[in-house]
Amino acid sequence: MDKLLASGVEYTVYALEAGLLVYLLSCGLWKRQLGVVFYLISLLAADWAVRPYFFHHYGLNSLAYANCYWLTDVVLALEAFGLMCIFLRRACTPQLWSVLRLSLIFVFILVAAYSYLSLLSHKANLAHDFIYQFEQNLFFTCLVLNTLLFVMLQRIEHAEQELGLLVCGMGIQFAGPAANLALVQVTSGWPAAYSLLGYVMPFCTLGMLLVWLYAFTAAKNDTGQGGSSGRLRVPVLVEAHGVSEV
Repeated sequence: MDKLLASGVEYTVYALEAGLLVYLLSCGLWKRQLGVVFYLISLLAADWAVRPYFFHHYGLNSLAYANCYWLTDVVLALEAFGLMCIFLRRACTPQLWSVLRLSLIFVFILVAAYSYLSLLSHKANLAHDFIYQFEQNLFFTCLVLNTLLFVMLQRIEHAEQELGLLVCGMGIQFAGPAANLALVQVTSGWPAAYSLLGYVMPFCTLGMLLVWLYAFTAAKNDTGQGGSSGRLRVPVLVEAHGVSEV
C-alpha cells in the first residue's frame, strides 16, 4: 500500500508537470511566464530523462545515481531561487528592484560562501557535502524570500492574484523540504529523516503544481484569453567512506 501510494503521487506529479507545461504553451501564457516554463522543463528533464537513465543503468545504491540525483536537485534549487527573483521583480517598482537586485546577488554569494566555509573540516568529501549543504541553505533562503514576498503582496493594493497564487505554490515547495532538512540537521543525520525526504518532496511538488494550475486557469478565466519535486526515489547519500541508503 505504501509503494502504491508513493507511485501514485509520483506519476500524478509527472502528469501535472507535463500537463501544466502543455497548457501554458497552448494558451499563450508562456509569453509572460518564461521563468515558470523553464522551471517546468527542468523538472520534466530531471524526472523523465536524467534521473531515470542513471537509476536504470546504475541502480539506486550506486554512486553515479547519487551524484546525478543531488546535482539535479541543486540545479532545480538554483532555478527556484531564480524564479523567486523573477516574482520579486514583478512585485517591485523599478526603483525598489534596482536596490533589491544587488541585495539578492549579495545573499546568493553569502549562501555559497557560508556553505563552503562550514565544510572546510570535511575535506575528504568536500564536493558531495558542499552540494548537500548548499542545497539546504538555498532552500532556507528561498523560503525566507518567499515569505517576505507573500507579506509584501498582502500590503500591495490591487496585487496580482495570479502572482499571489504562484508565490503560495512556491511556499509549499520550499516549506516541506526545508522543514525536513532542518529535521535532518537537528537529529544529526537520522536515517529516517533522510528517508522522509522521499515522501515530503513529491507531495510538496504536487501541492505546488496544483496551486499553479489553479492560478493559471483562474487567470485565463478572469481575462477571457490565454495571455525544491516530483522526484524518483531519494538515492543513497554519499559519505566519506562510501554510501548509505536513504
